Amino acid sequence: MNQTLKSKPEPVFEVVNADGASPIVLVCEHASHTIPEQFDNLGLTGAPLTSHAAWDPGAMAVAQGMAQAMDAVLVASRISRLVYDCNRPPDADGAMPAKSEIFDIPGNANLSKAERATRTAQYYTPFRTALAEVVAAKANPVLVTIHSFTPVYHGAKRTVEIGVLHDSDSRLADAMLKTGAAHSPYITRRNEPYGPQDGVTHTLLEHGVSRSHPNVMIEIRNDLIETPESQHAMATQLTTWITDACATLAKATA
Repeated sequence: MNQTLKSKPEPVFEVVNADGASPIVLVCEHASHTIPEQFDNLGLTGAPLTSHAAWDPGAMAVAQGMAQAMDAVLVASRISRLVYDCNRPPDADGAMPAKSEIFDIPGNANLSKAERATRTAQYYTPFRTALAEVVAAKANPVLVTIHSFTPVYHGAKRTVEIGVLHDSDSRLADAMLKTGAAHSPYITRRNEPYGPQDGVTHTLLEHGVSRSHPNVMIEIRNDLIETPESQHAMATQLTTWITDACATLAKATA
């Protein structure tokens, strides 16, 4: 008698270059727009499923390029942030947003406490645990998270091209901004287009600030990383910039 084989659940995170020797730990929380089948696309169709609302276009490719160039470990979510945004704590509304940018998310409307707890356990906790273990395995870890943002938000054009974001620990961000002129031809600003007030520094707080590890969040305007060539170029540029900033920080604290 034929039996139907049940496929194993897709991994909810991945660790790239797990044996990387660099002290830098790269993170890409919004690497994928994958929505597991049981959610029926959260009631969405068309453009929202692959738009910036669902993930950070180009960010994972840049992070992968950096991991290779730096010989660094990269921890990335493999699930859309519409299912669970791994850069938000479980009690945040944005962890499972009922609205993202201009899109209502029907499958996230009126979630019960039990439904939220189940999603947290399935999609956030494994990612958080994996990242914590990677950071703990490094003697002197440096946390760098990679994101992208849209050129136009709620109808307003954004002039900033690269954002260097931080929370209460600005050491690495300060070093990057200090060395930025030598590495970036782009319009670069501190805590833009988002900042701590927008709730975007959860990963930095959880895995960096709370343990006194240097940390920074990089936001890249996604029209700058639309092609494999531009993604590679950005990865190369950020690699040299962050390496220089880390060296500057090390000298300052020696």
